[in-house]
Amino acid sequence: MTVRYIIGLGNPGPRYASNRHNVGFMFLERFVQKTGCSSNFVRESNYELAKCGGCFLVKPLTYMNVSGQAVKSLMERYSLSAGDIIVVYDDVDLPLGKIRIRQKGSAGGHNGLKSIIEVLGTNEFVRLRIGIGPKPEGADLAEFVLSDFSEEERSVLDKVLDVAVEAVKTILTDGVQKAMSLFNSVEVIV
Repeated sequence: MTVRYIIGLGNPGPRYASNRHNVGFMFLERFVQKTGCSSNFVRESNYELAKCGGCFLVKPLTYMNVSGQAVKSLMERYSLSAGDIIVVYDDVDLPLGKIRIRQKGSAGGHNGLKSIIEVLGTNEFVRLRIGIGPKPEGADLAEFVLSDFSEEERSVLDKVLDVAVEAVKTILTDGVQKAMSLFNSVEVIV
């Protein structure tokens, strides 16, 4: 079985900790809680790394739009291929309460994913999108993704993060096809 590196996308620092754009970091924190593995993230280059059972958790310390720089450093250091990573990130085009797993695809307007695709030279890697949408009509996209969740949205997100953890665990044990069939149709409603 391939050792997987689960990369959660977000922006470093307390200012961004609760932002919609930091769902990837929130996912990693929930993964640690649910699996009981160590949350000892150690800084290496421009990312932090924690071993978690048979996989590694990765937090890029670059800002979201240049996430590819951290992914490139990670991949060079550990001689990884695109098949060794799972990228978890927010998606404004997916409603809050839904997740989507894909084996490949475009960046869909997400600058962090675009940066990773550019650095890797391929879009063929597993990704899990966590819905944060829809963006309110007329709202500025940057302001929306850098805003915090409301209390009501946070209760939905808490359940979604649990589902996302189960989805990634399924990818790790049973493969991406099985995870897609089980989780791509799930919708969390509170």
